[in-house]
Amino acid sequence: MNQFMPEVSDDKLHEECGVFAVYTPNKDASRLCYFGLHALQHRGQESAGIAVGDNATVLVRKDLGLVQQVFSDSDIAALTGHVALGHVRYGTSGAKSWEAAQPHLSTIGSEIIALAHNGTLVNSDALRRELINLGVPFVSNTDSEVACKLIGYFTEQTHHIREGIHKTMELMEGAYAMALINNESLYAFRDPNGIRPLVLGKFANNEGWVISSETCGLDIVSAEFVRDVLPGEVVRISKDGIDCEQAIEQEDEALCIFEHVYFARPDSDIQGDNIYEARVKMGRQLARESKVDADIVIGVPDSGLPSAVGFAQESGIPYAEGLLKNRYVGRTFIEPTQELRERGVRLKLNPIKNTIRGKRLVVIDDSIVRGTTSRQIVTLLRDAGAKEVHMRIVSPEVKWPCFYGIDTETQDQLISANLSTEEIREHINADSLAFLSIDGLKKCVSSGGYCDACFSGDYIVEIPKEFSKGKFLEGYTPHNLKIKTNHQTIQGSCPLDPERKGL
Repeated sequence: MNQFMPEVSDDKLHEECGVFAVYTPNKDASRLCYFGLHALQHRGQESAGIAVGDNATVLVRKDLGLVQQVFSDSDIAALTGHVALGHVRYGTSGAKSWEAAQPHLSTIGSEIIALAHNGTLVNSDALRRELINLGVPFVSNTDSEVACKLIGYFTEQTHHIREGIHKTMELMEGAYAMALINNESLYAFRDPNGIRPLVLGKFANNEGWVISSETCGLDIVSAEFVRDVLPGEVVRISKDGIDCEQAIEQEDEALCIFEHVYFARPDSDIQGDNIYEARVKMGRQLARESKVDADIVIGVPDSGLPSAVGFAQESGIPYAEGLLKNRYVGRTFIEPTQELRERGVRLKLNPIKNTIRGKRLVVIDDSIVRGTTSRQIVTLLRDAGAKEVHMRIVSPEVKWPCFYGIDTETQDQLISANLSTEEIREHINADSLAFLSIDGLKKCVSSGGYCDACFSGDYIVEIPKEFSKGKFLEGYTPHNLKIKTNHQTIQGSCPLDPERKGL
Protein backbone atom coordinates (compact mmCIF):
# COMPACT_ATOMS: atom_id res chain seq x y z
CA MET A 1 0.00 0.00 0.00
CA ASN A 2 1.21 3.52 -0.83
CA GLN A 3 2.13 5.65 2.13
CA PHE A 4 -0.19 8.62 1.89
CA MET A 5 -0.29 10.63 5.09
CA PRO A 6 -1.23 14.23 4.24
CA GLU A 7 -0.40 16.81 6.87
CA VAL A 8 -3.12 19.27 5.92
CA SER A 9 -5.88 19.15 8.52
CA ASP A 10 -8.46 20.97 6.37
CA ASP A 11 -9.72 18.33 3.95
CA LYS A 12 -12.15 20.52 2.04
CA LEU A 13 -11.75 22.12 -1.34
CA HIS A 14 -11.66 25.90 -1.18
CA GLU A 15 -12.68 28.28 -3.90
CA GLU A 16 -10.86 31.50 -4.44
CA CYS A 17 -13.49 34.10 -3.66
CA GLY A 18 -16.85 35.78 -3.90
CA VAL A 19 -17.73 38.94 -5.86
CA PHE A 20 -20.52 41.38 -5.08
CA ALA A 21 -21.30 44.78 -6.60
CA VAL A 22 -24.10 47.35 -6.41
CA TYR A 23 -25.14 50.27 -8.61
CA THR A 24 -27.82 52.33 -6.87
CA PRO A 25 -28.03 56.15 -6.87
CA ASN A 26 -30.71 56.21 -4.16
CA LYS A 27 -29.44 53.66 -1.65
CA ASP A 28 -26.40 53.21 0.61
CA ALA A 29 -24.27 51.25 -1.84
CA SER A 30 -21.38 50.39 0.49
CA ARG A 31 -23.71 49.13 3.24
CA LEU A 32 -25.59 46.95 0.78
CA CYS A 33 -22.25 45.65 -0.45
CA TYR A 34 -21.27 44.84 3.13
CA PHE A 35 -24.42 42.76 3.57
CA GLY A 36 -23.83 41.04 0.25
CA LEU A 37 -20.33 40.03 1.31
CA HIS A 38 -21.76 38.55 4.51
CA ALA A 39 -23.93 36.29 2.36
CA LEU A 40 -20.88 35.24 0.33
CA GLN A 41 -18.54 34.79 3.31
CA HIS A 42 -18.48 31.00 2.76
CA ARG A 43 -16.61 31.58 -0.51
CA GLY A 44 -13.57 33.14 1.17
CA GLN A 45 -12.44 33.92 4.70
CA GLU A 46 -8.88 35.22 4.33
CA SER A 47 -9.59 38.81 3.34
CA ALA A 48 -12.41 41.18 2.48
CA GLY A 49 -12.66 44.51 0.73
CA ILE A 50 -15.06 47.15 -0.60
CA ALA A 51 -14.40 49.89 -3.14
CA VAL A 52 -16.86 52.72 -3.86
CA GLY A 53 -17.24 55.28 -6.63
CA ASP A 54 -18.86 58.67 -6.07
CA ASN A 55 -18.60 60.32 -9.52
CA ALA A 56 -15.32 61.96 -8.46
CA THR A 57 -13.01 59.15 -7.36
CA VAL A 58 -12.80 55.56 -6.12
CA LEU A 59 -11.98 54.70 -2.48
CA VAL A 60 -11.17 51.25 -1.11
CA ARG A 61 -11.08 49.63 2.32
CA LYS A 62 -9.69 46.08 2.51
CA ASP A 63 -7.78 43.92 4.96
CA LEU A 64 -7.11 40.37 6.10
CA GLY A 65 -9.93 38.74 8.05
CA LEU A 66 -13.66 38.09 7.90
CA VAL A 67 -16.11 40.72 6.70
CA GLN A 68 -17.21 41.67 10.21
CA GLN A 69 -13.56 41.91 11.31
CA VAL A 70 -12.46 44.12 8.43
CA PHE A 71 -15.32 46.66 8.48
CA SER A 72 -16.64 48.81 11.31
CA ASP A 73 -19.76 50.94 11.06
CA SER A 74 -17.56 54.01 10.69
CA ASP A 75 -15.71 52.34 7.80
CA ILE A 76 -18.94 51.77 5.95
CA ALA A 77 -20.17 55.28 6.70
CA ALA A 78 -16.96 56.71 5.21
CA LEU A 79 -17.36 54.73 1.99
CA THR A 80 -19.95 56.95 0.33
CA GLY A 81 -20.94 56.60 -3.29
CA HIS A 82 -23.55 55.23 -5.68
CA VAL A 83 -21.51 52.30 -6.98
CA ALA A 84 -19.74 49.75 -4.76
CA LEU A 85 -17.67 46.64 -5.39
CA GLY A 86 -16.93 43.98 -2.77
CA HIS A 87 -14.81 40.86 -2.51
CA VAL A 88 -14.09 38.00 -0.12
CA ARG A 89 -10.99 35.96 -0.82
CA TYR A 90 -9.58 32.52 -0.29
CA GLY A 91 -6.22 32.76 -2.01
CA THR A 92 -5.25 30.22 -4.66
CA SER A 93 -3.12 32.68 -6.63
CA GLY A 94 -0.77 34.96 -4.75
CA ALA A 95 0.33 35.33 -1.15
CA LYS A 96 -1.92 35.98 1.81
CA SER A 97 -1.26 39.69 2.26
CA TRP A 98 -2.96 43.08 2.27
CA GLU A 99 -1.64 43.66 -1.25
CA ALA A 100 -3.27 40.43 -2.46
CA ALA A 101 -6.62 41.35 -0.90
CA GLN A 102 -9.21 42.68 -3.32
CA PRO A 103 -10.61 44.80 -4.91
CA HIS A 104 -7.41 45.72 -6.77
CA LEU A 105 -6.93 49.34 -7.80
CA SER A 106 -5.32 50.66 -10.95
CA THR A 107 -5.05 54.07 -12.55
CA ILE A 108 -5.88 55.12 -16.08
CA GLY A 109 -4.46 58.61 -16.32
CA SER A 110 -6.29 60.47 -13.59
CA GLU A 111 -9.05 57.86 -13.37
CA ILE A 112 -9.11 54.97 -10.85
CA ILE A 113 -10.62 51.54 -11.44
CA ALA A 114 -11.19 48.73 -8.93
CA LEU A 115 -11.52 45.07 -9.91
CA ALA A 116 -12.68 41.92 -8.08
CA HIS A 117 -12.13 38.42 -9.46
CA ASN A 118 -13.33 34.89 -8.80
CA GLY A 119 -11.29 32.21 -10.58
CA THR A 120 -7.75 31.65 -11.79
CA LEU A 121 -5.99 32.76 -14.98
CA VAL A 122 -3.74 30.01 -16.30
CA ASN A 123 -1.65 32.39 -18.45
CA SER A 124 -1.18 35.16 -15.89
CA ASP A 125 2.59 34.66 -15.62
CA ALA A 126 3.11 35.29 -19.33
CA LEU A 127 0.81 38.33 -19.26
CA ARG A 128 2.58 39.71 -16.18
CA ARG A 129 5.99 39.43 -17.87
CA GLU A 130 4.71 41.32 -20.92
CA LEU A 131 3.22 44.07 -18.77
CA ILE A 132 6.41 44.43 -16.74
CA ASN A 133 8.41 44.70 -19.98
CA LEU A 134 6.01 47.49 -20.98
CA GLY A 135 6.79 49.31 -17.73
CA VAL A 136 3.61 48.43 -15.80
CA PRO A 137 4.29 48.11 -12.03
CA PHE A 138 2.80 45.48 -9.68
CA VAL A 139 2.29 45.43 -5.91
CA SER A 140 1.20 41.76 -5.57
CA ASN A 141 1.72 38.46 -7.37
CA THR A 142 -1.97 37.73 -7.97
CA ASP A 143 -3.53 37.01 -11.35
CA SER A 144 -6.34 39.40 -10.42
CA GLU A 145 -3.93 42.33 -10.39
CA VAL A 146 -2.69 41.20 -13.81
CA ALA A 147 -6.25 41.50 -15.12
CA CYS A 148 -6.72 44.89 -13.49
CA LYS A 149 -3.48 46.29 -14.91
CA LEU A 150 -4.17 44.78 -18.32
CA ILE A 151 -7.56 46.48 -18.50
CA GLY A 152 -5.92 49.75 -17.51
CA TYR A 153 -3.24 49.33 -20.17
CA PHE A 154 -5.72 48.69 -22.98
CA THR A 155 -8.05 51.44 -21.80
CA GLU A 156 -5.19 53.91 -22.12
CA GLN A 157 -4.65 52.67 -25.68
CA THR A 158 -8.31 52.73 -26.72
CA HIS A 159 -9.66 55.58 -24.53
CA HIS A 160 -12.68 53.47 -23.59
CA ILE A 161 -12.86 51.15 -20.59
CA ARG A 162 -15.25 48.75 -22.29
CA GLU A 163 -12.77 48.28 -25.12
CA GLY A 164 -10.07 47.76 -22.52
CA ILE A 165 -12.15 44.94 -21.03
CA HIS A 166 -12.78 43.46 -24.48
CA LYS A 167 -9.08 43.34 -25.36
CA THR A 168 -8.23 41.90 -21.95
CA MET A 169 -10.83 39.15 -22.34
CA GLU A 170 -9.28 38.20 -25.66
CA LEU A 171 -5.96 37.56 -23.91
CA MET A 172 -7.00 36.03 -20.57
CA GLU A 173 -7.19 32.24 -20.40
CA GLY A 174 -8.73 30.26 -17.58
CA ALA A 175 -11.62 30.98 -15.24
CA TYR A 176 -12.81 34.46 -14.40
CA ALA A 177 -16.00 35.99 -13.10
CA MET A 178 -15.11 39.64 -12.61
CA ALA A 179 -16.67 42.93 -11.67
CA LEU A 180 -15.09 46.36 -12.07
CA ILE A 181 -16.03 49.90 -11.13
CA ASN A 182 -14.74 53.35 -11.89
CA ASN A 183 -16.05 56.52 -10.28
CA GLU A 184 -19.37 56.31 -12.08
CA SER A 185 -20.07 52.90 -13.65
CA LEU A 186 -20.15 49.16 -12.94
CA TYR A 187 -18.97 46.40 -15.31
CA ALA A 188 -19.32 42.62 -14.99
CA PHE A 189 -17.92 39.91 -17.26
CA ARG A 190 -17.18 36.16 -17.41
CA ASP A 191 -14.84 33.85 -19.25
CA PRO A 192 -16.19 32.31 -22.48
CA ASN A 193 -16.84 28.95 -20.79
CA GLY A 194 -18.61 30.39 -17.72
CA ILE A 195 -16.53 28.27 -15.34
CA ARG A 196 -17.30 30.45 -12.30
CA PRO A 197 -20.84 31.70 -11.54
CA LEU A 198 -21.97 35.33 -11.73
CA VAL A 199 -25.55 36.60 -11.63
CA LEU A 200 -27.39 39.83 -12.31
CA GLY A 201 -30.10 41.14 -10.00
CA LYS A 202 -32.34 44.20 -9.88
CA PHE A 203 -33.78 46.34 -7.09
CA ALA A 204 -37.51 47.07 -7.08
CA ASN A 205 -38.82 50.37 -8.48
CA ASN A 206 -35.82 50.74 -10.82
CA GLU A 207 -33.58 51.69 -7.89
CA GLY A 208 -30.49 49.94 -9.19
CA TRP A 209 -28.70 46.72 -10.04
CA VAL A 210 -26.67 44.04 -8.28
CA ILE A 211 -23.93 41.65 -9.42
CA SER A 212 -23.22 38.61 -7.22
CA SER A 213 -21.37 35.31 -7.32
CA GLU A 214 -24.55 33.62 -6.01
CA THR A 215 -28.24 34.38 -5.74
CA CYS A 216 -28.04 34.28 -1.93
CA GLY A 217 -26.24 37.63 -2.24
CA LEU A 218 -29.26 39.05 -4.03
CA ASP A 219 -31.61 37.75 -1.36
CA ILE A 220 -29.88 39.51 1.52
CA VAL A 221 -30.30 42.93 -0.16
CA SER A 222 -33.86 42.20 -1.40
CA ALA A 223 -32.88 42.23 -5.06
CA GLU A 224 -34.66 40.13 -7.68
CA PHE A 225 -32.72 37.62 -9.76
CA VAL A 226 -32.74 38.62 -13.44
CA ARG A 227 -30.37 36.14 -15.09
CA ASP A 228 -26.83 34.82 -15.21
CA VAL A 229 -24.12 36.98 -16.73
CA LEU A 230 -23.48 35.03 -19.92
CA PRO A 231 -20.11 33.44 -20.71
CA GLY A 232 -18.05 35.94 -22.71
CA GLU A 233 -20.49 38.78 -22.00
CA VAL A 234 -19.78 42.27 -20.66
CA VAL A 235 -22.52 44.02 -18.68
CA ARG A 236 -22.19 47.78 -18.16
CA ILE A 237 -24.41 49.63 -15.67
CA SER A 238 -24.34 53.42 -15.52
CA LYS A 239 -26.58 56.49 -15.30
CA ASP A 240 -27.69 55.63 -18.84
CA GLY A 241 -29.05 52.25 -17.68
CA ILE A 242 -27.83 48.75 -18.42
CA ASP A 243 -26.01 47.75 -21.60
CA CYS A 244 -25.02 44.15 -22.41
CA GLU A 245 -22.88 42.87 -25.25
CA GLN A 246 -21.07 39.69 -26.23
CA ALA A 247 -17.43 40.74 -26.01
CA ILE A 248 -15.90 37.42 -27.06
CA GLU A 249 -17.48 34.37 -28.57
CA GLN A 250 -19.13 32.01 -26.11
CA GLU A 251 -17.46 28.61 -26.06
CA ASP A 252 -18.60 25.28 -24.63
CA GLU A 253 -20.38 25.98 -21.35
CA ALA A 254 -18.42 24.51 -18.46
CA LEU A 255 -19.70 25.68 -15.08
CA CYS A 256 -17.70 24.15 -12.22
CA ILE A 257 -19.87 21.24 -11.06
CA PHE A 258 -18.40 21.50 -7.55
CA GLU A 259 -20.56 24.58 -7.06
CA HIS A 260 -23.48 22.16 -6.79
CA VAL A 261 -21.60 19.67 -4.63
CA TYR A 262 -20.00 21.96 -2.07
CA PHE A 263 -19.13 25.60 -2.85
CA ALA A 264 -22.52 27.27 -3.23
CA ARG A 265 -24.81 27.97 -0.31
CA PRO A 266 -27.80 25.58 -0.26
CA ASP A 267 -30.26 28.48 -0.55
CA SER A 268 -28.67 29.66 -3.82
CA ASP A 269 -29.90 28.86 -7.31
CA ILE A 270 -27.22 28.15 -9.91
CA GLN A 271 -27.79 27.41 -13.59
CA GLY A 272 -31.46 26.69 -12.97
CA ASP A 273 -30.91 24.42 -9.97
CA ASN A 274 -31.72 25.05 -6.33
CA ILE A 275 -28.58 23.85 -4.60
CA TYR A 276 -30.37 22.25 -1.65
CA GLU A 277 -32.63 20.24 -3.95
CA ALA A 278 -29.69 19.21 -6.14
CA ARG A 279 -27.84 17.89 -3.08
CA VAL A 280 -30.90 15.92 -1.96
CA LYS A 281 -30.95 14.34 -5.44
CA MET A 282 -27.26 13.47 -5.08
CA GLY A 283 -28.00 11.64 -1.86
CA ARG A 284 -30.83 9.70 -3.48
CA GLN A 285 -28.63 8.78 -6.45
CA LEU A 286 -25.83 7.68 -4.12
CA ALA A 287 -28.26 5.43 -2.26
CA ARG A 288 -29.24 3.79 -5.55
CA GLU A 289 -25.62 3.27 -6.55
CA SER A 290 -24.21 2.00 -3.23
CA LYS A 291 -26.66 0.16 -1.00
CA VAL A 292 -25.73 -0.64 2.58
CA ASP A 293 -27.36 -2.22 5.65
CA ALA A 294 -27.38 0.27 8.49
CA ASP A 295 -29.46 1.67 11.34
CA ILE A 296 -29.31 5.44 10.70
CA VAL A 297 -28.04 7.95 8.14
CA ILE A 298 -26.17 11.03 9.35
CA GLY A 299 -24.60 13.90 7.43
CA VAL A 300 -21.37 15.80 8.01
CA PRO A 301 -22.39 19.44 8.60
CA ASP A 302 -23.12 21.49 6.67
CA SER A 303 -22.88 20.49 3.03
CA GLY A 304 -23.45 16.78 3.72
CA LEU A 305 -26.81 17.29 5.42
CA PRO A 306 -29.11 17.71 2.37
CA SER A 307 -27.54 14.64 0.73
CA ALA A 308 -28.00 12.65 3.93
CA VAL A 309 -31.70 13.51 3.79
CA GLY A 310 -31.84 12.27 0.20
CA PHE A 311 -29.95 9.07 1.00
CA ALA A 312 -32.37 8.34 3.85
CA GLN A 313 -35.40 9.02 1.65
CA GLU A 314 -34.21 6.66 -1.07
CA SER A 315 -32.80 3.90 1.15
CA GLY A 316 -35.53 3.87 3.79
CA ILE A 317 -32.89 4.06 6.52
CA PRO A 318 -33.91 6.65 9.15
CA TYR A 319 -32.17 10.03 9.08
CA ALA A 320 -30.73 11.42 12.32
CA GLU A 321 -28.45 14.23 13.43
CA GLY A 322 -25.31 12.58 14.68
CA LEU A 323 -22.74 15.37 14.48
CA LEU A 324 -23.05 18.86 15.92
CA LYS A 325 -21.03 21.68 14.36
CA ASN A 326 -19.39 24.34 16.49
CA ARG A 327 -20.31 27.47 14.53
CA TYR A 328 -17.88 29.68 16.41
CA VAL A 329 -14.76 27.96 15.10
CA GLY A 330 -13.48 29.85 12.10
CA ARG A 331 -10.20 30.31 10.36
CA THR A 332 -7.41 31.37 12.67
CA PHE A 333 -4.04 33.03 12.25
CA ILE A 334 -2.73 31.20 15.32
CA GLU A 335 -0.64 28.20 14.34
CA PRO A 336 -1.88 25.13 16.25
CA THR A 337 0.38 22.52 17.77
CA GLN A 338 0.64 19.17 16.03
CA GLU A 339 -1.60 17.67 18.72
CA LEU A 340 -4.29 20.28 18.08
CA ARG A 341 -3.88 19.90 14.32
CA GLU A 342 -4.55 16.19 14.66
CA ARG A 343 -7.62 17.04 16.72
CA GLY A 344 -8.79 19.64 14.22
CA VAL A 345 -12.12 17.96 13.53
CA ARG A 346 -12.93 17.84 17.25
CA LEU A 347 -12.73 21.63 17.33
CA LYS A 348 -15.48 21.82 14.71
CA LEU A 349 -17.59 18.68 15.21
CA ASN A 350 -18.87 16.80 18.23
CA PRO A 351 -20.83 13.52 18.12
CA ILE A 352 -24.29 13.21 19.65
CA LYS A 353 -23.45 10.04 21.54
CA ASN A 354 -26.97 8.97 22.47
CA THR A 355 -27.88 9.01 18.78
CA ILE A 356 -24.98 6.98 17.44
CA ARG A 357 -23.96 4.67 20.29
CA GLY A 358 -24.30 1.03 19.24
CA LYS A 359 -25.61 1.99 15.78
CA ARG A 360 -24.49 1.06 12.28
CA LEU A 361 -24.00 4.46 10.63
CA VAL A 362 -24.12 5.65 7.06
CA VAL A 363 -22.11 8.88 7.07
CA ILE A 364 -22.67 11.25 4.14
CA ASP A 365 -20.01 13.80 3.21
CA ASP A 366 -19.52 15.96 0.14
CA SER A 367 -15.99 14.89 -0.79
CA ILE A 368 -12.73 13.28 0.25
CA VAL A 369 -9.79 15.35 -0.92
CA ARG A 370 -6.75 14.62 1.22
CA GLY A 371 -8.28 12.08 3.59
CA THR A 372 -7.39 13.69 6.88
CA THR A 373 -10.85 14.90 7.87
CA SER A 374 -12.58 11.63 6.92
CA ARG A 375 -10.12 9.64 9.00
CA GLN A 376 -10.71 11.91 12.00
CA ILE A 377 -14.51 11.75 11.61
CA VAL A 378 -14.48 7.94 11.56
CA THR A 379 -12.29 7.91 14.69
CA LEU A 380 -14.59 10.43 16.37
CA LEU A 381 -17.67 8.30 15.68
CA ARG A 382 -16.04 5.05 16.78
CA ASP A 383 -14.85 6.67 20.00
CA ALA A 384 -18.46 7.76 20.59
CA GLY A 385 -19.67 4.15 20.34
CA ALA A 386 -20.64 3.65 16.71
CA LYS A 387 -20.85 -0.04 15.87
CA GLU A 388 -20.09 0.40 12.15
CA VAL A 389 -19.18 3.42 10.03
CA HIS A 390 -20.01 3.32 6.32
CA MET A 391 -18.76 6.40 4.46
CA ARG A 392 -20.73 7.56 1.41
CA ILE A 393 -19.41 10.49 -0.62
CA VAL A 394 -21.71 12.55 -2.85
CA SER A 395 -19.00 13.53 -5.30
CA PRO A 396 -16.85 11.33 -7.52
CA GLU A 397 -13.24 10.76 -6.55
CA VAL A 398 -11.16 13.95 -6.76
CA LYS A 399 -8.14 12.71 -8.72
CA TRP A 400 -6.96 15.76 -10.65
CA PRO A 401 -5.76 19.21 -9.57
CA CYS A 402 -7.89 22.23 -10.43
CA PHE A 403 -6.35 25.23 -12.21
CA TYR A 404 -9.54 27.28 -12.39
CA GLY A 405 -9.87 28.65 -8.87
CA ILE A 406 -9.75 25.75 -6.39
CA ASP A 407 -6.86 25.16 -3.99
CA THR A 408 -5.58 21.82 -5.31
CA GLU A 409 -2.41 22.82 -7.10
CA THR A 410 -0.68 19.44 -7.20
CA GLN A 411 -1.97 15.94 -7.73
CA ASP A 412 0.13 14.44 -4.95
CA GLN A 413 -2.20 16.17 -2.43
CA LEU A 414 -5.17 14.12 -3.61
CA ILE A 415 -5.69 10.81 -1.87
CA SER A 416 -7.78 9.32 -4.71
CA ALA A 417 -4.91 9.91 -7.14
CA ASN A 418 -2.61 7.93 -4.87
CA LEU A 419 -4.79 5.14 -3.46
CA SER A 420 -7.56 2.84 -4.62
CA THR A 421 -11.02 3.09 -3.04
CA GLU A 422 -10.27 0.05 -0.89
CA GLU A 423 -6.93 1.54 0.22
CA ILE A 424 -8.69 4.78 1.12
CA ARG A 425 -11.25 2.82 3.12
CA GLU A 426 -8.42 1.19 5.05
CA HIS A 427 -6.67 4.53 5.50
CA ILE A 428 -9.74 6.22 7.03
CA ASN A 429 -10.69 3.02 8.94
CA ALA A 430 -14.27 2.85 7.61
CA ASP A 431 -16.27 -0.36 7.31
CA SER A 432 -17.16 0.52 3.72
CA LEU A 433 -16.65 3.42 1.34
CA ALA A 434 -18.34 4.46 -1.90
CA PHE A 435 -18.31 7.55 -4.12
CA LEU A 436 -21.03 8.90 -6.38
CA SER A 437 -20.23 8.25 -10.05
CA ILE A 438 -19.62 11.09 -12.51
CA ASP A 439 -22.64 10.02 -14.55
CA GLY A 440 -24.72 9.80 -11.38
CA LEU A 441 -23.71 13.32 -10.35
CA LYS A 442 -24.67 14.73 -13.74
CA LYS A 443 -28.11 13.14 -13.43
CA CYS A 444 -28.69 15.35 -10.38
CA VAL A 445 -28.04 18.71 -12.05
CA SER A 446 -29.79 20.56 -14.86
CA SER A 447 -28.84 20.04 -18.47
CA GLY A 448 -25.96 22.16 -19.68
CA GLY A 449 -22.21 22.04 -19.78
CA TYR A 450 -20.07 21.49 -16.70
CA CYS A 451 -16.39 21.34 -15.88
CA ASP A 452 -15.58 18.06 -14.12
CA ALA A 453 -11.80 18.19 -14.61
CA CYS A 454 -11.09 17.43 -10.94
CA PHE A 455 -12.85 14.09 -11.43
CA SER A 456 -12.03 13.25 -15.05
CA GLY A 457 -8.87 15.12 -16.02
CA ASP A 458 -10.75 16.70 -18.95
CA TYR A 459 -9.60 20.33 -18.79
CA ILE A 460 -11.84 22.64 -20.77
CA VAL A 461 -9.11 25.30 -21.10
CA GLU A 462 -5.59 24.46 -22.16
CA ILE A 463 -3.15 24.35 -19.24
CA PRO A 464 0.19 25.93 -20.23
CA LYS A 465 3.18 23.70 -19.55
CA GLU A 466 4.87 26.34 -17.41
CA PHE A 467 1.73 26.56 -15.27
CA SER A 468 1.22 22.82 -14.80
CA LYS A 469 4.85 21.66 -14.66
CA GLY A 470 5.42 19.28 -11.76
CA LYS A 471 1.75 19.23 -10.75
CA PHE A 472 0.78 15.83 -12.15
CA LEU A 473 1.85 12.43 -10.88
CA GLU A 474 3.71 10.05 -13.14
CA GLY A 475 1.28 8.08 -15.29
CA TYR A 476 -1.43 10.78 -15.30
CA THR A 477 -1.96 12.59 -18.60
CA PRO A 478 -4.53 15.40 -18.56
CA HIS A 479 -6.83 16.03 -21.48
CA ASN A 480 -6.82 19.64 -22.65
CA LEU A 481 -10.07 19.83 -24.54
CA LYS A 482 -9.56 23.32 -25.92
CA ILE A 483 -6.13 23.92 -27.43
CA LYS A 484 -5.50 27.42 -28.76
CA THR A 485 -3.02 27.47 -31.64
CA ASN A 486 -2.68 31.24 -32.05
CA HIS A 487 -1.77 32.84 -28.74
CA GLN A 488 -2.04 36.63 -28.89
CA THR A 489 0.39 38.91 -27.14
CA ILE A 490 -0.38 42.27 -25.58
CA GLN A 491 1.40 44.31 -28.25
CA GLY A 492 0.18 41.92 -30.94
CA SER A 493 -3.47 42.57 -30.17
CA CYS A 494 -5.45 44.25 -32.91
CA PRO A 495 -5.48 48.06 -32.49
CA LEU A 496 -8.83 49.72 -31.85
CA ASP A 497 -10.18 53.10 -32.82
CA PRO A 498 -8.21 55.61 -30.67
CA GLU A 499 -10.87 58.26 -31.18
CA ARG A 500 -13.41 56.47 -28.98
CA LYS A 501 -13.47 58.47 -25.77
CA GLY A 502 -14.87 58.20 -22.27
CA LEU A 503 -14.61 55.77 -19.40
